Amino acid sequence: MGWGDSGRGEGDGDAQGDRPGGAVRPFVELNAAAAVCAAQLPALGLAWWIGTQSGDDYGGTPYGFALLLALACLLAAAPVVLPFAGLMHAVAHIVPADLLARVVTRRLPGPAWAWHLLSTTAIGAAWAALTALLWGWPVTATAPLLAALGVLPALGLAHFRRRARVTGRPQGYWAVWLPSLFASVTLFLLVFVGGVLATITGLVEDYEPPVLSAEQLAGDWRDDQGAVLRLRPDGDAELTKVPLQPRIYDDSADPPDPVLVRCDGTGTWDLRTDDPYGDSERDGVLVRLRGGCGDETYWTVGGTADEPELFVRFGDPDAPDLRILRRDS
Repeated sequence: MGWGDSGRGEGDGDAQGDRPGGAVRPFVELNAAAAVCAAQLPALGLAWWIGTQSGDDYGGTPYGFALLLALACLLAAAPVVLPFAGLMHAVAHIVPADLLARVVTRRLPGPAWAWHLLSTTAIGAAWAALTALLWGWPVTATAPLLAALGVLPALGLAHFRRRARVTGRPQGYWAVWLPSLFASVTLFLLVFVGGVLATITGLVEDYEPPVLSAEQLAGDWRDDQGAVLRLRPDGDAELTKVPLQPRIYDDSADPPDPVLVRCDGTGTWDLRTDDPYGDSERDGVLVRLRGGCGDETYWTVGGTADEPELFVRFGDPDAPDLRILRRDS
């Protein structure tokens, strides 16, 4: 596997700098780790995007102008963004895991490659615990993901170390970044072809919105900005800071832009199986507010049967202002 630099009793040799690279060896290995980390990022980004397509697109199109513009920007910025992102991943995850593995392998028996992978998993779990404390991310999902992100860089770093020992000299900048480029393109194409095949064969299923009855829709729906839409079983509705279709437009814009409003008050609601405005074929809730705050608004049913959502798209269809309400648990 090429983990020879982490065997027992080799600390003195490292201190004397008798390995390829000498005093600059840590920087050479950091460069190699960053290159391998960067190589996997485009494929991971594509895999994430493919996964999002199996979820709710909230009535949008995955191939709109905004997506094409975003892809163009990513391609233009990739030569700068990818090396920087790879370096950050290497500093935060791969280098600490490598240092931990060196300490463990000098004191405990067992294959060095296993300790390196276990150390990578441990550092990933530590970062997962931190994200759970700061942002509430689920550790059970985040820890395996972060651990998996460290496997390829750990193996790649071992490969470059082995090459350095065979050649007797450290790997130069282009000696690691050119293979990283080829590996990145290969991984991206493999994920792309795999995604196409998964879609054709039905492994990645098309999203189907939940079908909810009026009884299931009754209850409180909230967003993260303080809006509360209370749908009562008798057809009455109570609104607190709920965004509705505006009646006021900014005439200084060309074409005039709607001025989004948040409304309080009472009104009515009913379950509809078709959008009265013809924008969606999904079921939804038509909310009418008593008073002059805003026009009636069709909240489309989305999410899943376990975690249903109501959403509406305001403004420009190509760049809408998406608002989502989620059911109280």
